[in-house]
Amino acid sequence: MVLVDTDVLIWYMRGNERAQDTIEKLNGFSISVVTYMELVQGMRNKKELNCLRQALHGWNAHIVYISEEISAKAMFLVEQHFLRHSVEIADALIGASAIAYGLPLLTGNDKHYNAMSDIHLKKFSP
Repeated sequence: MVLVDTDVLIWYMRGNERAQDTIEKLNGFSISVVTYMELVQGMRNKKELNCLRQALHGWNAHIVYISEEISAKAMFLVEQHFLRHSVEIADALIGASAIAYGLPLLTGNDKHYNAMSDIHLKKFSP
């Protein structure tokens, strides 16, 4: 199992073949609720929102919700890494989710997560 970052799913929705191949080959995956909310904010209408919901169901995607543990880890990550590495709230929550669940994070934005020592990154190249 892997936690898929927002950027990979955006590449998928934009028709990127590598992203499509990668997602289609996964036998289910997880996303952070933050990723879900970021994707919803990019929807232009309810039809697109319904397509997103259907796609997540078809991919057997599991949404990881923010727990107290994830909140605490994200808070620590921001405290430790914001000033030097500009770790932002969404990335801290997504990274903390991967760490808390022991899941590798599939991302094309590895620079957003490199400062997080406990995270296992799987690099996606569009």
